Amino acid sequence: MRTKKTIEDCIQENLEAYFKDLGGVEPSALYDMILRAVERPLLDVVMKHADSNQSRAAEWLGINRNTLHRKLQEHQLIK
Repeated sequence: MRTKKTIEDCIQENLEAYFKDLGGVEPSALYDMILRAVERPLLDVVMKHADSNQSRAAEWLGINRNTLHRKLQEHQLIK
């Protein structure tokens, strides 16, 4: 039987691979890079499941609708 991986497991595995690929070179602005890498797909998937309803998506995400709108623009997920 296959065990399901959690999101945390996937992130940890990918971060370990990232550090391995760096080959000892120190990363820069890692926190911002990870937040942007996670935020865009999160917004994209939530918007799809919310049928592009920003009010519903904002509620699901626990953020203000205006904040969601700004983030969608930042990630070029809306025009």
